[in-house]
Amino acid sequence: MSPADPADPADPADPADPADPADPADTADTAAQDSAAQDLTAGALPRALEEVLAGFERHLALELARSRHTVRAYCGDVQALLVHAHRLGVTSVAELDLAVLRSWLARTRTGGAARTTLARRGSSARVFTAWAHRRGLIATDPGTLLATPRGQRPLPDVLRPDEAARLVDQVDGDAPEDLRDRAALELLYATGIRVGELCGLDVDDVDVERRVVRVLGKGDRERSVPYGGPAGRAVDAWLVRGRPSWTNTASGPALLLGRRGGRVDPRAVRTLVHRWLADVPGAPDLGPHGLRHSAATHLLEGGADLRSVQELLGHATLATTQLYTHVSVERLRSSYAQAHPRA
Repeated sequence: MSPADPADPADPADPADPADPADPADTADTAAQDSAAQDLTAGALPRALEEVLAGFERHLALELARSRHTVRAYCGDVQALLVHAHRLGVTSVAELDLAVLRSWLARTRTGGAARTTLARRGSSARVFTAWAHRRGLIATDPGTLLATPRGQRPLPDVLRPDEAARLVDQVDGDAPEDLRDRAALELLYATGIRVGELCGLDVDDVDVERRVVRVLGKGDRERSVPYGGPAGRAVDAWLVRGRPSWTNTASGPALLLGRRGGRVDPRAVRTLVHRWLADVPGAPDLGPHGLRHSAATHLLEGGADLRSVQELLGHATLATTQLYTHVSVERLRSSYAQAHPRA
């Protein structure tokens, strides 16, 4: 079992996870990224601040086991903060105060950043100052007094159950690629796992008798997720008739393979999802994460309790999973508006 893809985008934020309050790299807007790129020039920080930034990076990567994607995003934000602070005359982290944090966010806002970016950068700053305070690098934590706007997270698009069924049922060929694609689509929709988690699966992670898959998710959290009969038949067909045709020395224990025999790449899975979904009339153009959203929404609409869905999806807190209750309510409102004579 390999770790989840660190570049898996669009996962709903987990606001209660102190190490990943807003999955910062997922919500960055282009304007803010361009502004940050102008700030982060080579040699922009004195050695003392560079060493603190390196220590924070090690904390995220080694102590908290954050993904490379998350570490890169947090450190990018904190580096931008430290560059701004240095321009204001700050030469030591001990000199960081609330005024510096506020001026940095104000500069971000005047540069045209979206509310989601301001929220993300505020979260990054609070995580950094909390860490620095615990390490004794600053006397008091100014991040506790930093207020930022909450990012407005749009409700995700999801498939209707009949669209999801048509998506997977249309893949009925017997070529290795068709068998692989069907197994990938069935597992994504049946389990709601992330694309990186899917690509990281090994053959031994799938218990074909009990129809349970063992998944290594964000933060190296392991969970077991059940899947149904259709997904089981698709996986069996791939293992028996498809995988042996592509297996070579590069395959290792990987469950899903690419055409050259190596472990399938998340980009290849995103491509196949878009390609097959384009043949479903009226369906929105979604990627693998759209299938995760759809699976969660359909589970809740079918009567699953929120806590069970949280465990299946691997969310650290229930607050993240509650996003899907809003999706279900919006779908209910839409159906009511279309069907009720006095809507």
